[in-house]
Amino acid sequence: MGKGRIEAFSDGVIAIIITIMVLELKTPHGDGLQALVPLIPTLLSYVLSFVYVGIYWNNHHHMFQAVKHVRGGVLWANLHLLFWLSLMPFATSWMDENNFAMTPVMVYGFILLMCGIAFYILSLMLIRVHGRDSDFAQTLGSDRKATLSVCLYILSIILAAINPFISLGIYFIVACIWLVPDRRFERMMQ
Repeated sequence: MGKGRIEAFSDGVIAIIITIMVLELKTPHGDGLQALVPLIPTLLSYVLSFVYVGIYWNNHHHMFQAVKHVRGGVLWANLHLLFWLSLMPFATSWMDENNFAMTPVMVYGFILLMCGIAFYILSLMLIRVHGRDSDFAQTLGSDRKATLSVCLYILSIILAAINPFISLGIYFIVACIWLVPDRRFERMMQ
């Protein structure tokens, strides 16, 4: 089956996720810049989550440029990824509402970890559809950034028990690692 519907559905779900996150931002009481100061943690957690959702959308888009067709397993793997991404607004809000306490920061990291694992599973399902010797599989190759990210997420979940702000720093570092889009598929398409 074609890939158009999975791309359109994914784009729609991700747009809704971002919309839900922005709706969590409350209008400050007051008209001066001082009224924004108490919202700085909320804004920072929103920006971090927005960047993460954007990273997944960007990499999903790049990867699907190389996809020729999909099967049922790919549809389920994609839904698995979208499920974990859909929890980002909840985790972002919970973390902010509780001043970046240990448990919400751990849960945020767990959701990031599961998003990474879900994206990896989606990649494996696409390799299965296209074949291990396909251009798609060769382009995907080994993904050191993904492996590093998963390791850092696990480390950050553990470190949240010591200091949640160390974990937030690690989440920020991982986001910075992924800010540059994955160009492997763009090169393949040329």
